[in-house]
Amino acid sequence: MKDVLDVHVHTTASRHAYSTFGECVAAAKNKNLELLGIADHAPSVPGSIHSFYFMNFKVIPRELDGIKIAMGTELNIIDYSGSTDLPAQILKRIDYAIASLHKECIESGTVAENTSAIIGAMRNPHVVIIGHPDNPQFPADLDAIALAAKDNGVLLEVNSSSYLPKGHRAGSAENAKLMLAACKKYGTKIIMGSDAHIALDVGNHTLSQKVLADNNFPEELVVNTGVEKFFECVKYRKSLAPV
Repeated sequence: MKDVLDVHVHTTASRHAYSTFGECVAAAKNKNLELLGIADHAPSVPGSIHSFYFMNFKVIPRELDGIKIAMGTELNIIDYSGSTDLPAQILKRIDYAIASLHKECIESGTVAENTSAIIGAMRNPHVVIIGHPDNPQFPADLDAIALAAKDNGVLLEVNSSSYLPKGHRAGSAENAKLMLAACKKYGTKIIMGSDAHIALDVGNHTLSQKVLADNNFPEELVVNTGVEKFFECVKYRKSLAPV
């Protein structure tokens, strides 16, 4: 499968990642990516960067060394209504947002509560991707999430880091089977993400690709095959925001 982009990459701005912006760009170049997206953690993650960081992305060129650059964030869903931890006046200034549930920022609720949190985050027009929605730490109705993602034009992430044998989201591959089956049923688009916290992992979608192959997931629903596919999703989501 053609794989030309990775938009779930963390730099030292996230404080618990280990590579700089420049090192990540170099890694993307080395791996022949066409698009690199930096999505450092929003402020609710312990030790993460201040919100001011996200207000100055205008100084960063959107193409470097032949690679397109997108500057985003990984938002934290902080309640069961789907609220996130950066305001609209900041989000409208950045290129895209991932929204994720992290146990450091919200306690796992019931299946209904976790589902409500994820679907609620989709109503934020700046959210383009739901990060690691198959995380067993937050049991949810993956069929309902896939349908809502289709209806809202939101991408569901197949997060390579989640499928590490000794990773902290053990059991995600089993949940992915349910999520991907629902995505096939509804025609919901997905995006592979490395969730890289070091430059070595930029563009590393090996485990995501295996999960997709094991579930016979159709290539036409995978956004990583073309940069324009990703930007079409971003454009649609941004078009829903109030002027």
